[in-house]
Amino acid sequence: MPSINAISGWGMAAAAAASAVVAGNGFDTPNPPPPLPQEDIMGEPKPIEIPADVMAKLSGIAPEKVALIKQGRTGRYVEKDALFGRIRTMPATELAAYIDAIAALHAQVEFQEGRDARTIPLDTRSAWFNAWKAKRPLVMDPRRDAGPMDLGRYIGGRRGGFATFAGAPVAMTPEDLKAGKVDVAIVGAPLDMGSGWRNAIDGPRALRMTGGAGGNDMYAMINPGSVLEIVDYGDIAIDQNSTERSVAHVREMVREIARTGAIPIVIGGDHSLEYPNVAAAADVHGKGNVSVVHFDSHYDVGRNGVHWITHGSPVYRVLHEGHVRPQDYIQVGLRARGPDLETFGWMRNKGMRYHTMVEVEKHGWDKVMDRAIAEARQNAKKLWISFDVDVLDPAFMPGTGTPVPGGLTMREAQPIMRRLCAENDIAGIDIVEVAPYLDTSYKTALNSNYLLNACLTGIAMRKKGLPPRYWNPVSSEHGQDAYYGPKKKS
Repeated sequence: MPSINAISGWGMAAAAAASAVVAGNGFDTPNPPPPLPQEDIMGEPKPIEIPADVMAKLSGIAPEKVALIKQGRTGRYVEKDALFGRIRTMPATELAAYIDAIAALHAQVEFQEGRDARTIPLDTRSAWFNAWKAKRPLVMDPRRDAGPMDLGRYIGGRRGGFATFAGAPVAMTPEDLKAGKVDVAIVGAPLDMGSGWRNAIDGPRALRMTGGAGGNDMYAMINPGSVLEIVDYGDIAIDQNSTERSVAHVREMVREIARTGAIPIVIGGDHSLEYPNVAAAADVHGKGNVSVVHFDSHYDVGRNGVHWITHGSPVYRVLHEGHVRPQDYIQVGLRARGPDLETFGWMRNKGMRYHTMVEVEKHGWDKVMDRAIAEARQNAKKLWISFDVDVLDPAFMPGTGTPVPGGLTMREAQPIMRRLCAENDIAGIDIVEVAPYLDTSYKTALNSNYLLNACLTGIAMRKKGLPPRYWNPVSSEHGQDAYYGPKKKS
């Protein structure tokens, strides 16, 4: 009986390569990452001074329980002035029970060796341990020439067939990207485990099924698909039971795209993805060569949580592992309840740059973005744009898990993204936290696609050598007279 190699026409080299793919490659980031340095551990209780009359009431309480109060550890459960007030007014029998309850709560909350599991065990005996991310060997597919594949069935109209990002052809392998000289590979990453709100898993599906990413941009009068080779690179496999396992594979796949010279645009999925995306960019372009502009209503520098990676902590993990320098991390649009003054101080001491909506209110978008872009270009050659859709006002992005009022409008966001991509050497982009089931309309997916189109237009403008703030005179000036006076230089 002839071998599968003989039947398919593939050689031993291809079979060996397929075996390597099935076996999987190692992930070179520590898991979990190294412990936090002391200066990064914030929110630790601070010792408090107990008033004399309160200490007198505590005279019958066990010394170790009084020590909890002195160390400030009870502040997690009851504010100190409220605690002092209760101690002053409680009868001795009630007071003992009250302090015992606080001490018991403290014992439950903190990690205890021998009682609490340090790690979440996986069954390594499972024959399917890596099946979720094992790529099908090429020898199992019909032979074809490498290159993008157009899945449209018809010549005109909306080109029925299979829905893809921006109506683009499909690519499946790095060889396809290289053979097609692909400029931009858009890939879905339906990670849903790093967010408390579910449904970011449907973000890639919603953007594929909703229009707006492809076609002409009236500002520049450019159809990105006519200037750039754009492909849909499918979805990255996700283990929805483990964010840690998922982000490891996302990093491998984003790195795979970037190594071909194509710009990866990752459609999420929750914002945990920023960590593997930026780490992959640093893998390819070198640490210190990538800066990040992070659009978000939240600062995402969580440190002291139980999990090493969630959608509230990707920025810290990128910084902690040294993929990007703090001074090359620029945050834009912050306006949520955090960070507090202590965290703002920590960010400033680290050298991070941030631009809140308060700053925008005071100085306007043009000045703030001029400053943010100058900061992004100061030290690094490449720029990664991480765009959490909740940076927009919920009026424009209702379908996201953690909306915050007072954000950007689409009229502000589109020129900002177009300009960023036209003015910088883009390492990659992610658009995350689209949760379409939280939106009773289709505006979240529609607006996200228009932002994607603005990014593609900006990249196309840069390829054509157009200035970042270029407006086509036909659409901006009527093109027939000098009604608005002498034209300003772009």
